Amino acid sequence: MGKNTTEAKKKGFKMPHLFWIMIGLLLIASILTYIVPAGEFAVDESGKILGDQFSYLGHQTPVSPVQMIMKILDGMDGSSSVIWTVLCSGAMTAVVMATGAIDDLLNWAIYKLKDKNENILISILFILMVYLGGFGGTDALIAVVPIGVIFCKKMKLDPICAMGVTTYATLIGFGTGPTKQNVTQMMMGVPVYGAFVTMFISMNIFMIIGLFFLLKYKSKIRKDPTKSPMYSEGWNPAAMTVSAEDEAKLGGKVTLSMRTILIILLFLGQYAVIVAYPYLGGDSSQLLDLMVGLALVVAIVCAFIGGFSFDRIGDEWTKGLQGLVFVGFVIGLARVMSLVMTDGHIIHTMVYVLTRPLMDLPRSVASIGMTAIISVVNLIIPSATSKAAILVPILQPIAQTLNMDPNLAVQAFQYGDGFTNLFSPFLGWTVGSCVMAGVPFPKWFKWILPKVLCFIALGFVIMFILTESGWTAF
Repeated sequence: MGKNTTEAKKKGFKMPHLFWIMIGLLLIASILTYIVPAGEFAVDESGKILGDQFSYLGHQTPVSPVQMIMKILDGMDGSSSVIWTVLCSGAMTAVVMATGAIDDLLNWAIYKLKDKNENILISILFILMVYLGGFGGTDALIAVVPIGVIFCKKMKLDPICAMGVTTYATLIGFGTGPTKQNVTQMMMGVPVYGAFVTMFISMNIFMIIGLFFLLKYKSKIRKDPTKSPMYSEGWNPAAMTVSAEDEAKLGGKVTLSMRTILIILLFLGQYAVIVAYPYLGGDSSQLLDLMVGLALVVAIVCAFIGGFSFDRIGDEWTKGLQGLVFVGFVIGLARVMSLVMTDGHIIHTMVYVLTRPLMDLPRSVASIGMTAIISVVNLIIPSATSKAAILVPILQPIAQTLNMDPNLAVQAFQYGDGFTNLFSPFLGWTVGSCVMAGVPFPKWFKWILPKVLCFIALGFVIMFILTESGWTAF
């Protein structure tokens, strides 16, 4: 019995698989249609919700679990455009990553900068990683952590700095990048990449602040190594050595091939085409068609440039799809949840209750509140797509009720989604990076927490400014 008790303690609490979370949420939504009073807002001739005109129906319109199951296909069908855009974009990114062009670019940058001032070297590597996370970020970027480890060994910096120039930087880019909220934008019904310029500027602001924190920390431990949280773990710059193998990886001559240049240009160029398309006379309603078509073309061309055979291209594309099929399924289930709450006439009631305390407050307060709530939810559901699937059915009508531009809701979602990833114990990217860099998670948490709180506070300030200025999207 003692053994079983010990094993139980070791196991502790384990977050259920997202599949069961979504199934549970669907069942809860169905049950709520029996409990929550049915009601609806009045709408004007254009279908816009009139937030000050709400009434209860006086009777329930429940959606049974059986009826809920019968809506699954409708949900998948209603989300098909979003699902396939996500699948094809993800598969394209997987093919580009498989060519090794991104790894080659990083290795070349480190080689070219190895003899520069260490602050310049750290800054350029950090900026490169932020942009990599902002435009091509996936959890596959955990693979760059060993580069940071070797880099910091050579410079006699601690493992936290290794995390700083890799995972810290890539997650800042991933959380604030201009291409990372396309799923949320599609689900909210706003133009994809419509706020590209704003998000790009925002990413650079957070990048500069994040870099300042890292350089300040580097200077502190350079002056006094005992200030490093890793000093008590055995890190000592005086005793650090770099193996011949690692020295060869970091110090060997590296050239940037034309192959790598072309692949990177194609990969980044597609985003320029997508952003410019509506401004060049393109039909905005066909933007998703363009994204899917470009993803396929870019993947094939990049793969051929990378020397892949026909079979290899098919295999890598398939692997990319496989990694996102479940994400597509979750997006479909989110649509089902929205259908259940809509047909049960409870979504307006929920929105009314949630927004009633905010109706007499400035919209800027409401937008900040959205950001704060999403920041908390992000701790247990770090996946942006999963969170969007769960929260957008609620956030969208709330934004409508508060007469808030849906682009503001997307921006609030981005800031809420972007920063707590840096210390979420449920994100494999973060926890796995700690393991690879040799940083105990509690040490990392203690180091990163003040930075995250600063980022969130700055996000609140930006949301206030955007809301008060009447920003829509640009």
